[in-house]
Amino acid sequence: MHKRLNYYLLGLVVFLVGFGALFLATLSSLSSLNFFGNTNHYLFAHLARIAAGIVAGAVFYKLPLHFLKKVSPFLFFLNLFVLAIVFIPFFGGTNFWGATRWLSIGGITFQPSEFLKITAILYLAALISNRLSEHTKGALVQSVKRGYGNFIHVFVPFLILLGVISVILILQPDISTLGIIAISLIAMYFAAKTPLWHVLVLGLVGVGGAFLLIYFKPYRAQRLLVFLHPETEPLGIGFQIKQSLIAIGSGGWFGKGIGMSVQKFGFLPQAMTDSMFAILGEETGIIGCTILILLFMSFFYLGYKIAVRATDKFAKFTAIGITFMIVFQAFLNITSTIGLFPISGLPLPFFSYGGSHLITELIGVGLLLNISKSS
Repeated sequence: MHKRLNYYLLGLVVFLVGFGALFLATLSSLSSLNFFGNTNHYLFAHLARIAAGIVAGAVFYKLPLHFLKKVSPFLFFLNLFVLAIVFIPFFGGTNFWGATRWLSIGGITFQPSEFLKITAILYLAALISNRLSEHTKGALVQSVKRGYGNFIHVFVPFLILLGVISVILILQPDISTLGIIAISLIAMYFAAKTPLWHVLVLGLVGVGGAFLLIYFKPYRAQRLLVFLHPETEPLGIGFQIKQSLIAIGSGGWFGKGIGMSVQKFGFLPQAMTDSMFAILGEETGIIGCTILILLFMSFFYLGYKIAVRATDKFAKFTAIGITFMIVFQAFLNITSTIGLFPISGLPLPFFSYGGSHLITELIGVGLLLNISKSS
């Protein structure tokens, strides 16, 4: 039995994307004028990426779920191959801000690690649903019942998957994206009713990995210390969080009004991307920020309901992964903007300027809508 399209989720996303574009129109006008001689350059580029995301999302909305499950390994390993290419300058590897995360092909620059969020979720959903299928025959089922199969046939492949993703993203480096992918995959793994001690082991491995990352790259420890005491470097690493708090604080309860931000005039770094929530706070106030947080909570609720209602395991795990991917990224962006988490460099879903993340998020929405009508 086919259910109707989830119009609540569709309406919510249309509102978020539409308001984000409207907000960006006023936010980006000065930068567009300074760099390109017209006030709409960034807006038109953003709208073009929204259009590309809608097309990509529509494709994943139409594709049969059993077909996506079948091709998920191919999509994942193709994505890994493209991620490896970013280290080869001859093929268009582009280095920004000391990180090698982008590919430039035919004048189009994109970030392959953003698409890994989707392909990794699809691949793990297929892996878990196959390994834990109720229709699987033979010794595997018996071993799963004893707990041994869970470890050998599920936990070990999952650990290898997470390890491969971690290595390639650490080399870029893109630790923030790695965190989003890891949390999304662990949420899927936990939802598969695997033993709790598996998740605890993953947590310990994660903590150990974090210490190693800090040990080999001391600047990460410096970022953590500045996060705890931003006043120690008000003109250095602590500058962005300081200006973000000024922007949000100056907005008061109701804000200065759309387009009336002062911080966007060169005071706040990355105003169109990482710090967009701060500008939102300045222009719409605490009320506007609260409404946006409630909208992302509504997204989580709708995604969760879609996952619960899904009868197919692949669809269920995919819905969980996508929901966590989008909402957890929003959570990290917002908390880092208001000083509750170290600066992550993550864009605000559906809002921030950029192509790869927006297309990825709209693909995720297309998949959620696909699952909602197919379950």
